[in-house]
Amino acid sequence: MAADLGELLVPYMPTIRVPRTGDRVYKSECSFSYDSPESDGGLYVCMNTFLGFGREHVERHYRKTGQSVYMHLKRTVKEKATGAAGGAVPRRRNGKVFLDLELNCDFNGDDFEYEDEAKLVIFPDHFEIPLPNIEELPALVTIACDAVLNATSAYKKQESDSWEEEIQVSKHARSLRQQDNGVRIPPSGWKCSKCEMRDNLWLNLTDGAVLCGKWFFDGSGGNGHALQHYRETNFPLAVKLGTITADGADVYSFDEEEAVLDPHLADHLAHFGIDMLQMQKRENGHTDNEVRPRVTEWEVIQESGLKLKPVYGSGYTGIRNLGNSCYLGTTMQVLFSIPEFQRAYVGNLQRIFDYSPLDPTQDFATQMAKLGHGLLSGQYSKPPVKSELIEQVMKEEHKVLVWHQQKGISPRMFKALVSKGHPEFSSSRQQDAHEFLLHMINLVERNSAGSENPSDVFRFLVEERVQCCQSRKVRYTQRVDYLMQLPVPIEAATNREELIAYEAKRREAEEHMRTPPDAVRAKIPFTACLQAFTEPENVPDFWSSALQAKSAGVKTSRFASFPEYLVVQIKKFTFGVDWVPKKLDLSIDVPDFLDLSRLRATGLQAGEEELPDLTPPIVIPEDTTDSSMNNFMDSPEIDESSVMQLAEMGFPLEACRKAVYYTGNMGPEMAFNWIIAHMEEPDFAEPLAVPSIAETSPSSPSQAPSLDNQPPEESVAILTSMGFPRHQSIQALKATNNNLERALDWIFTHPDSEEGSEAASDMADTEPNDNAFSSANAHSDSTLSPDQDPVGPRIKDGPGRYELFAFISHMGTSTMSGHYVCHIKKEGRWVIYNDHKVCLSERPPKDLGYIYFYHRLSSS
Repeated sequence: MAADLGELLVPYMPTIRVPRTGDRVYKSECSFSYDSPESDGGLYVCMNTFLGFGREHVERHYRKTGQSVYMHLKRTVKEKATGAAGGAVPRRRNGKVFLDLELNCDFNGDDFEYEDEAKLVIFPDHFEIPLPNIEELPALVTIACDAVLNATSAYKKQESDSWEEEIQVSKHARSLRQQDNGVRIPPSGWKCSKCEMRDNLWLNLTDGAVLCGKWFFDGSGGNGHALQHYRETNFPLAVKLGTITADGADVYSFDEEEAVLDPHLADHLAHFGIDMLQMQKRENGHTDNEVRPRVTEWEVIQESGLKLKPVYGSGYTGIRNLGNSCYLGTTMQVLFSIPEFQRAYVGNLQRIFDYSPLDPTQDFATQMAKLGHGLLSGQYSKPPVKSELIEQVMKEEHKVLVWHQQKGISPRMFKALVSKGHPEFSSSRQQDAHEFLLHMINLVERNSAGSENPSDVFRFLVEERVQCCQSRKVRYTQRVDYLMQLPVPIEAATNREELIAYEAKRREAEEHMRTPPDAVRAKIPFTACLQAFTEPENVPDFWSSALQAKSAGVKTSRFASFPEYLVVQIKKFTFGVDWVPKKLDLSIDVPDFLDLSRLRATGLQAGEEELPDLTPPIVIPEDTTDSSMNNFMDSPEIDESSVMQLAEMGFPLEACRKAVYYTGNMGPEMAFNWIIAHMEEPDFAEPLAVPSIAETSPSSPSQAPSLDNQPPEESVAILTSMGFPRHQSIQALKATNNNLERALDWIFTHPDSEEGSEAASDMADTEPNDNAFSSANAHSDSTLSPDQDPVGPRIKDGPGRYELFAFISHMGTSTMSGHYVCHIKKEGRWVIYNDHKVCLSERPPKDLGYIYFYHRLSSS
């Protein structure tokens, strides 16, 4: 028999590989579907590429590549047999076959066991060789099979790579001596004992001093009094207040200069009157030790306490939370509820799969089609059969039933692809759903060259009108955008008196170290938000071409076109004193039907006079010689204190220097915003390169390009150094919001743009983009027309009347923490998507949403 197997495998030996260091073994998920070893057909792993395929897709891979040898993995989940005393008999068969394969968390390990099977399958005849079969298989095949079975799962390896180095136990934890000074820490109302800081506070575990931090590993700001206290006392360990839960807390060692673990933390905290085991931790990692409304937004948004009815089938499949990945799940649920996205990816599923590259895990269209099919097919959202339901009810295990049946799909492969190279989305930290939505729109656009672009449904034109307050002359420009950002005028709150009274009580409670009152949520009319959106805003550092000098200028924005799908973001987040984004607690009466027709742009009106298209002069001090100016350009003045504050937050030093320089030394907050806006650029961490005088100085006014919304000269220089014409480089940067990587893609996908007019390409606006719109893909060509510009983006205009069909809600105090859920209206009823759980909504909390999605009503 051994000789027979050896002879059978001889023709395939050259195609069988042993996984090398760096090879990813996809043995837990199919590349084209969400089949796994636990699926009915199991999973097939190619013994050459180590890609995984479900039963429906393995034949395609065989036909495309000719690879014939696959390892078939099958896991069967069974209830454990019970002993005579009624207890579960712990046993597990073939326990090492799937070494390092994740266990299914849907099943309680005390009640279920896993029976694993593995075998080699040779295509096309489906000849099977059971494993292990060491004595009968050639040595190379045995080594390869053993390596695949014991290899780290591709996703588990990636997750470990995304985390920072493992936190170690502090050398001071066991021997820490605490002072018996009678200090007791109250549950709230903390502030630094040396200043008035009330955020980013650290409790020293030796003497109980509460002090503010500065440069700790989480990037928070402060005055550094905790570090100063250590230098004075040598008391090494501190715990961050606000992070304490029954599972642990953030502990820092000043002596070891890193985050550490304290196995005795419960005892150390009890010394100061803190019962760590009684601290509550909310779902999805949010700590419940903050001031909250009487009825929390967590309860309202998740519709807690209501008996929500689970729904199953097509369009009702949940997405598992991989750990702070709910921002991704909610965004993709909404996108794939839009027909254009369904048609582009799921409608073209077979074509996309048939023409996918040899490594489909790295193909955007393939993974989008895979995710869309997983959500819309109903294959992974099946209702329990009647017998299972009766059995579970009899066992009073209803909770287990819901988790078991509504397990949803796990977007590990998708997240790995769309977050690749992104410093934030590739991490395991919570992110802003608004930023991820724009990130996805960018990816869809970049990967839709020559094919249907479903993100066209979000695109619209913004008309910006800038007026010089002194000359009264105006300039009209247009640009492309993808969402509308609504400001929130707190002063328009209908319960303003109640808010003032609450704030007074809160301050009094903090001063006297008493329990704070129940928080009051501001109630803002939606009409007030719209009104704030339409108000003119001042243009900082406005240079009037009519006066040839700086002057006061105001800007208003209107819709030059209305998109098919309107995305409205409520600007709930602001920056706290520690620079961490914090959320305003708001309730806004967002309407089901929205008419924005009155916000339609009008263009240049009769009697208005346009501002001349002139360039602001470059001011050079009269006593500056060419030599000294060159030295200045080589070594520009940079506020090093701002640079260090940003660097202490973990950003690259050179990126911090560029941020401070390009924001004109306006302070760390402005530079921080610059960093957030430019983190995706390939030269983000490259050294600062200041353009020379010759590059930035026009030879004559007639040749000078307008600086209105002009792309950064250093970005233009990078593209021109690659051989692209200057006017084409400027046009590409304008069309991609000055993103170098996307501008390069734009040039390659718009070869005809090289023939365009250089003069027309150099036209721009004097003012920065309006914050009322997202500026996801700014385009400043004032002559832009959806019908006339052959290289411009597609614009689908229509009436400005909309109906709400979905909204994403955020729970928590910051985009860096908390949890997201979404509500989508399907078949005339609202459905709540809370990770893998999908239920009919009883009370959709429309007033507490963060991002709202409207579809355009037909003109009839």
